[in-house]
Amino acid sequence: MQLVETDIRSDLSRSWVIRGNTHDNRDWLQSAPCCPQLEKYQVLHLGVAIMPAPFHIVRTNLGGSYFLASLEGEGRVLVDGKWVAAVPGQAVLLPPRTLNAFFTPTGMTWKFCWIRYLEGEGQAPIAKASSPVIAQYRGEALENAILGLWHESSGERTPRMVDEWVHLVHAYAQRFASPEKSDPRLALVWKTVSQALERPWTVHELAAMMHVSEKQFQRLCHKELGRSPQQQLMWLRMRRAAEMLGERNRKISSVAMAVGYRNPFVFSSTFKRILGWSPSEYAGRLRGETSNR
Repeated sequence: MQLVETDIRSDLSRSWVIRGNTHDNRDWLQSAPCCPQLEKYQVLHLGVAIMPAPFHIVRTNLGGSYFLASLEGEGRVLVDGKWVAAVPGQAVLLPPRTLNAFFTPTGMTWKFCWIRYLEGEGQAPIAKASSPVIAQYRGEALENAILGLWHESSGERTPRMVDEWVHLVHAYAQRFASPEKSDPRLALVWKTVSQALERPWTVHELAAMMHVSEKQFQRLCHKELGRSPQQQLMWLRMRRAAEMLGERNRKISSVAMAVGYRNPFVFSSTFKRILGWSPSEYAGRLRGETSNR
């Protein structure tokens, strides 16, 4: 499946969408009510959708964090360069500047809700280094909050009511991004790693830093982040590399070394597999970035 800009929707699809402003003129947003209060949390648009096949979306324009909670049926989401099943009781949180791609398998219908953030320069994204990428999540409360906001934004538009719905929607996404029951030691490990990505970290070192066995460390990472330690380390390196590629006159070889890759060819192939573009393509997109997708 080619990862080029794609927007295929069945005539039987249904959606309830709210947008934060009227700058985006794509067809599927034209009838959506506008809620300027969403911009307080850097939300570009959000909604609930029922999407029978064929439904296939690929967004190659670089933008903010993307949160999606699966409600009914089944879909597929591109995570770390691989297609993973999105089933009820699960959610996915993709950091900024990540290629977004998802579809409904043939013969199926997928219901989900989403929030598209558009963090500005200098604003911390909702998706942090310690945030899960894919994990268990009951999305019914978020669905109800989004529908409540949609009804209020389409009708009375009482400011106090709109503010409360907007705050609730963001809080449900924030709960996933910063789970209350997460182990603070794990967050500290990845914060330490993020500050020295050039080091040749091993699972043994990371587990020792947390004072647990390697097996337990592996288990905690899968439970809280939806990734193995090796996958999380690779993703942190690719995220840092993506940031560095936005700097002027940065050579790919120096970026590779700065995030722990001595071989620039291995770095480039890994970067393309995870983010969807080669480092040079990605740097070019940053220079001509249109972040409204």
